[in-house]
Amino acid sequence: MKKDPPAKKKMPSPSPSGHRINRDAQSGSMSFVEVFGGFEGVEAVRAIFMDQTERVLADLRIDVLPRAGYLRVDDETGNIVISAEYLKTGDERYLYLDVIHELVHIRQFMEGKELFDRRYSYVDRPTEIEAYSAAVEEAKRIGLKKEEILDYLKVEWITEEEFERLQTSVGIRPKPKPKGDSPQE
Repeated sequence: MKKDPPAKKKMPSPSPSGHRINRDAQSGSMSFVEVFGGFEGVEAVRAIFMDQTERVLADLRIDVLPRAGYLRVDDETGNIVISAEYLKTGDERYLYLDVIHELVHIRQFMEGKELFDRRYSYVDRPTEIEAYSAAVEEAKRIGLKKEEILDYLKVEWITEEEFERLQTSVGIRPKPKPKGDSPQE
């Protein structure tokens, strides 16, 4: 879900966690594991689905579409939808984190949660906070610096104020102190 990077950064294949991303997947509907192999061994993914990880990933479908965009969960089918262009050219670290983020949405979808609850703005939606929190924790685990995590979180469809709220919600920015509070001497 990120802006276009200056150059594609590839993770070693296979990555240290054992996952592989098929950057050359053709447009169409296919098994998640055809595009994102080995994710059942990723600790962050196992934390999402627990003992159901292998079954969920084996049953999950991904729709690769020839359009601009990033990733999302289709709230009717439960499939992950990805832009073929983003799959092919997106920064591999951010693509990996986006997959973690969307897998949280898959679990939420399976639990019957409303993924696009219009009572909340995008950054205040509980489902988004949970998904971004998982991605941020994984970003820290794989060694991304705070600046890189902030770049990952900064998406073009949110305002600067919303960006600040998202940072606070996912715990990478200290909560602002109420005005007038100062340390007492």
